[in-house]
Amino acid sequence: MKKLKGDRNVNYITKGVDKMEKSFFKKILVATDGSESAVNAVSHGINIAKATGAEVHVLYVISTEYAVTTRTVRGWTDEFEESLAKRGAVAIDYVKGLGKEAGIKVEPVFLRGTPAEEILDYAEDNDIDLIMMGTHGLTGVKRFLIGSVAEKVLRHSKIPVMIIR
Repeated sequence: MKKLKGDRNVNYITKGVDKMEKSFFKKILVATDGSESAVNAVSHGINIAKATGAEVHVLYVISTEYAVTTRTVRGWTDEFEESLAKRGAVAIDYVKGLGKEAGIKVEPVFLRGTPAEEILDYAEDNDIDLIMMGTHGLTGVKRFLIGSVAEKVLRHSKIPVMIIR
């Protein structure tokens, strides 16, 4: 395994990937929310992009899925949404930094809406060849109540999806 300088959390596996066809993936969408599982997906996305010569589109969605409820119950404010945007900027900057170190073109994308829908629409509208994302691995009641963006994307995508745990 090879590590890039300055990043002790990301391992780049290069053994065997040199045989991967260079034109297999041209555009990889990595959806991130800045979580640990998303960071794992980013690592794999950069690996695959490096092996195939693909460009990476990194997508952060400011979720408005529960905005109406949150506005009523907790008071969704412009400041709250701004904090979500800042969190997204940190997550995207992380991916851009890894891409730069690996020599990968990274296209940053910020969207507002329902995460699964935005991911699927962006992938289809931009001729994405592979969607990569992490999963939090929730089960039982938590999964039922919160739902799984990864599961929704996997079930409804017309293109390959790789879910990383």
